[in-house]
Amino acid sequence: MVKAKVLAGACGFTSVVRVQKIEKMKVMVEIISACQDLRMLNQEMECIDCSHGVFGKMNESLIYVIASRKLKHPDCPVPCAIIKAIQVELGGAIPKDVVITFK
Repeated sequence: MVKAKVLAGACGFTSVVRVQKIEKMKVMVEIISACQDLRMLNQEMECIDCSHGVFGKMNESLIYVIASRKLKHPDCPVPCAIIKAIQVELGGAIPKDVVITFK
């Protein structure tokens, strides 16, 4: 299981994304967060088939399509974290932190 901690910024919410591989290209995604909108993603991410539409173009990615139906803010970093965590869990990427710094 892969866990990714996301400090979202101005909203003040910290979330944990947990991804568990359940079959060769299928994963279960769970989001633990005080944000109700993020928790609502759990309903549609119990079983994600990554061989269909997860890693394609951003506007067609199943993760972003689901997120766009549930989340109010397009700048939420959690959908990106979900995709990164899926990649790591499936062995397609190494677990490397992503950082955005404002100066």
